[in-house]
Amino acid sequence: MSDGTGTIAPTQALKIDEPRLAEYLKGVLPAAAGPMRLKLFSHGQSNPTYFVEFDDASYVVRKQPPGELLPSAHAVDREHRVQKALHAQGFPVAQQFHYCEDRSVVGTPFYVMEKMDGRVFTDSSLPGCSPDERRAMYLNMTETLAKLHSYDPEAIGLGDYGRPGSYYERQFRRWSRNFLETKTQDIPEMDKLIEWLPQHMPAGDESRIAHGDYRVGNVMFHPTEPRVIAVFDWEISTLGHPLSDLAYMCILYFTTGEEFFGIRDKDRTALGIPAFEEIIEHYRSAADRPDTVTDAHMVHAMFRFAAILDGVRARGLAGNAASEDAELVGRQGLALAKRAWQVVEKRG
Repeated sequence: MSDGTGTIAPTQALKIDEPRLAEYLKGVLPAAAGPMRLKLFSHGQSNPTYFVEFDDASYVVRKQPPGELLPSAHAVDREHRVQKALHAQGFPVAQQFHYCEDRSVVGTPFYVMEKMDGRVFTDSSLPGCSPDERRAMYLNMTETLAKLHSYDPEAIGLGDYGRPGSYYERQFRRWSRNFLETKTQDIPEMDKLIEWLPQHMPAGDESRIAHGDYRVGNVMFHPTEPRVIAVFDWEISTLGHPLSDLAYMCILYFTTGEEFFGIRDKDRTALGIPAFEEIIEHYRSAADRPDTVTDAHMVHAMFRFAAILDGVRARGLAGNAASEDAELVGRQGLALAKRAWQVVEKRG
């Protein structure tokens, strides 16, 4: 069952001026005609995303959340820019139609993109698929990530998409600061990780397009084939080290189904899901890389995700999150921090 494309009526916090949006879209999108129908995508925790439908055209509108935001967070202009550049290269992302920075339309900047049809899974065990399909889907997802990292940012107009070099250090500083500024609970493991990581940063200074949140729930698979047709949620993408994305994608091997849809507690062999080591080697082969993911990569990735999830919880408590279960999801930051510290302790 694919449940990541479900829609609901907009929550009170995320209601927008629909007549104003409809009028604006009809002025910039030639195919938008007749009455507009709008729903909120129920999947996702960051930038509110809406499905808008006209008589002969359908689109997806993605905007910043309401309320006070952290500096540089929810940069929908960057999402639009990176997807537009990657679509031109043939990478699987939605086609971009329009970007609007006029806050008078829906209260924040927003962009309009293609409505894709396929399967999005919030459950990493890919329910409803056969073992052979699951294996092929995981391997294709890995190959898609390697393809993303194959592009020279400068060559596709994204040379200034972020600061080159020192990615791990910069990400650690950013997410440590964000966590400390908005933390919703005391997490002793986060305090330990903030002390441990500066002395154990992953090596490497390479810069490619790093998605930053590459995981099963952020890709769309073909309706019937085991291949990725779109990668979504580019909110925290930047120039970064390729192995950071790979480590982040593999967090699910270290967490359970109750810990943000991990597969640690699943019978992966019976499900057909490749082992952690096979995914790493498959990526290395597809990307033609000599280096590999280490414990330090995994700890860094899980620390970062824990900070992101606690930030989601903070937005949930403030009432301006994109999904109603933001507080519940945010509590999982505690679980991610514990899993990261387990890796440190196992190292000895």
